[in-house]
Amino acid sequence: MTSQLNSLADVVAAKLRAARRAAALTGAGVSAESGLATFRSGPRALWRDHRPEDLATPQAFARDPRLVWEWYRERLQRAAGVEPNPGHYALAAMAQRVARFTVVTQNVDGLHERAGSPDVIELHGNVRRARCVRCDARVPAPLEGALPPTCACGAMLRPDIVWFGEALPEGVFEKAYEAVASADVLIVAGTSAVVHPAAGLAEVAKSAGGFIVEVNPEETPATGLCDVCVRAPSGTFLPLVVERI
Repeated sequence: MTSQLNSLADVVAAKLRAARRAAALTGAGVSAESGLATFRSGPRALWRDHRPEDLATPQAFARDPRLVWEWYRERLQRAAGVEPNPGHYALAAMAQRVARFTVVTQNVDGLHERAGSPDVIELHGNVRRARCVRCDARVPAPLEGALPPTCACGAMLRPDIVWFGEALPEGVFEKAYEAVASADVLIVAGTSAVVHPAAGLAEVAKSAGGFIVEVNPEETPATGLCDVCVRAPSGTFLPLVVERI
């Protein structure tokens, strides 16, 4: 297994050395390596005890904002207690070696920024931020205090997260689309490739002639698009690539 990973790392590193621009699309599997629960799989899955429509929709927030905030505060406290893992740091290191390197992430934990990635597009928001429902001000999400929290203007704050049924923030998908469409290499790491519109980005890169690398212990719907498929965690494989760039 080690020799196979080294050989694949040689291939990916060579592609990155020749790239004018590269990108990564990351999902919950990357954060799971830091100890954060994924949404759908495993005994600690975030949806294990609740239906998504009970917690992660505008209707749920209107119905019971305290319940929604209790769940998100638990997520926020978990995120505050974890650190970036070798996969996060490897992507940040790639940005120092490739002229233009963008991380497009479905994750909301802020770990890519904490690892030092300079160009991160957050498709689904950030659990560390809260947004006012009236004035749209964005502030750090409070770890403690009354729920639901309130803005300085007196209105309620909500998690600055894209909920089910909501559109992505204005301009965010367009930036992500441009980043992957212009990438000579796209690394797809730790994503189930089932949540749209993010799931379609690998196909965008492929249609534009990009070299697609999947890094995931499991096959996904994106596997058939990929030029290289690495069945290993990102924290295991991506540092091997960095060593070779």
